[in-house]
Formats: sequence, C-alpha cells, structure tokens
Amino acid sequence: MKTINYFGDSRYEKIWEQMQLLGIQDVSSRTQAKNGTVIWRLPMKGRGNTHIEYGSFASGYVRNQGNQHHSNWQINRRVNGEPQYFKLSNGDYRKYVGKVCKTIPIEIDRLEYMMKYVIKNEFIKCANYNNLRTTKYVYIDNSEEIENLQNKLDLAKQNVEFHEARANEYRNNINDVTVIIDGHKYKLI
Repeated sequence: MKTINYFGDSRYEKIWEQMQLLGIQDVSSRTQAKNGTVIWRLPMKGRGNTHIEYGSFASGYVRNQGNQHHSNWQINRRVNGEPQYFKLSNGDYRKYVGKVCKTIPIEIDRLEYMMKYVIKNEFIKCANYNNLRTTKYVYIDNSEEIENLQNKLDLAKQNVEFHEARANEYRNNINDVTVIIDGHKYKLI
C-alpha cells in the first residue's frame, strides 16, 4: 500500500528510485498507514525464512520489524540522555547519564536514515555473507567428482609427506658441514 507521494520532491523521488532498484516494497496495512507507520519489506530473507522488514513510525523511530528477530529494536542513533541523580544511603549522590534513541521527526529524514542503515547493515552484510559462502564451500552432487577430488587430496598428502621426509634427511645431514677459511678446514657441529 502506497502511503506517501514520492513524486514532486527530489528527496522523496531519490528514495523511491533507490527502493525500486533494491526491490524494497511498502507492505503497510491500512491501520498502520492511518497511524503514520510505513513498513518496508526487503527482498532478502532473514532467520526463519521470512522477509526482513523495517518500519518508520510517526513517533520518530525507525525499527526493524518482522518475524526473524526475537524482538524489534530501534535503529535510531543513540545519544547521551539527560543526567539522572541517585541518592546513596550515605547521603552522597551519583550521576548517571544513559543512552537514549534520538527521534527523527521528519518522514523523509527517517526514510533517508533507514535507507543508509539498511544498505550498510543488510545489503552489504548479505553480499559479504554470500561471497564468503560461495568461495569457501563447493557443493558437489556427482560422486565421481567427489572420488576424483579425494584422489587428488590423497596425492597432495603423499607429496607433502615425501617433501617433509626429504627435509628431515637434509636436516640430519647438516651436521657434516665443513668450511675452509684462509686455508684452514673447520667442521661445523
């Protein structure tokens, strides 16, 4: 359900173009749209084989949504909150400054922030994961290929053992080294 008019404002048009290129869809329900909430579904799936979703709320928060997470969390930037003072039993006071999420009151600013976050933390992470997954592992269905690779591995192990044995022989013979310096013969031990 399209809840925002993306045409006419260059910032909205740019966000709309990015979302179309990345395959991000608006999946807000009517109730969510009525409350000022927009839910975006990413094309990739997370845990539980469900699509990853992010929500932009009229309250100024941007959160991850969807069933793949145990709980939703705000992705808004964290800043130091107002200091709080606690009185101790001896009469002293302790100051505590916690972190709070900075709200983003303007919708286009929330969308731009969400796009930067999603590209950095979902698309790039997914690309890196897929790159590692495809380069580290090779899936072979053919049993002949598996047997051929096993034979090559055995041959490589035999070559390593042969060269290690030759290196050990060389190390053992190194005790018989003699050096001639200025016509004098020296035996190195």
